[in-house]
Amino acid sequence: MKFPMTLKAALVAGACAATAAWGQAAAAPEWRPTKPVRIVVPITGSTNDVLARLIAPKLQEALGQPFVVENKPGAGGNIGAYEVSRSVPDGHTLLIGYNGPLAINVTLFDKMPYDPLKDLAPITLAVKSPQYLVVNPKAGFKDVKDFIAKAKANPSKYSYGSVAMGSASHLTMEMMKSAAGFQMTHVPYKGAGPAVTDLIAGNVQSGFFVPGNVQGFVKEGRLKLLASTGAKRFPSTPTIPTLAESGLKDFEATSWIGLLAPAGTPPAVINTYHQAMVRILNSPDVRKHLDEMEFETIASTPKQFNDWIATEIGRWGKVIKATNAKAD
Repeated sequence: MKFPMTLKAALVAGACAATAAWGQAAAAPEWRPTKPVRIVVPITGSTNDVLARLIAPKLQEALGQPFVVENKPGAGGNIGAYEVSRSVPDGHTLLIGYNGPLAINVTLFDKMPYDPLKDLAPITLAVKSPQYLVVNPKAGFKDVKDFIAKAKANPSKYSYGSVAMGSASHLTMEMMKSAAGFQMTHVPYKGAGPAVTDLIAGNVQSGFFVPGNVQGFVKEGRLKLLASTGAKRFPSTPTIPTLAESGLKDFEATSWIGLLAPAGTPPAVINTYHQAMVRILNSPDVRKHLDEMEFETIASTPKQFNDWIATEIGRWGKVIKATNAKAD
């Protein structure tokens, strides 16, 4: 069938216009921040803070605006996470999130000011790591079995510190208490810094911490390492057993850290940050630093991170219900 010349011309012109429009959209520059970006860390003195300050200058270099790290501790990470959840979703406020405010607190707290799955937009699960069970050397614990025996014999004598209420640092000890059948007083802190300082001073006798928080002190002899919480031993400490090897069958607990934005943040913004973070996390210098901290680099997709958070809410929820743990 032959079209009139005028109609042919119109069709060709329309096709050319559509092609040009598609080409312009494909060539359009990806989103970039237009002012300084806040990275909120809902805890102080921890590997969360270390990771934030490691990636901030890298993001600044990649995206052309200052990235400022702000510590907003309190309520097991809820204060900082809530602040981000109600921020303008324009890509200029980000959250360094971890187990506590994203998964554990959903069950640990009777009331939450936000819903991690609805009010925050995952960008990437950055890193994961098992933890170390460390003790003050003067407490006299020889190994895990001795630790459990002494705690059972004198429960009022011993206490443990954690980086925050509702953190993996807190709930991992509650898991161990339930699995081994002993009692010990919990002393929550606002971050790993003060918790580890008090552990070294002997104000608390034990605690679970990610390697980056305690490695140096163990090497100096100021802390003693009893076990790790992974499925296998750390390559850097091959003589240190896992808790599963130490008599607590199938015991495993993992800490993790990721980057998120407020819900409603445009997909183009999420994509820009995701692509930048994957490049940064896999860059040789950052990867080396993370390896030294015993972190496993993940660099997941936003959907994978969302699915991980949902899984972790269920996993830690079972632990909290089984141990009757509650936020103070």
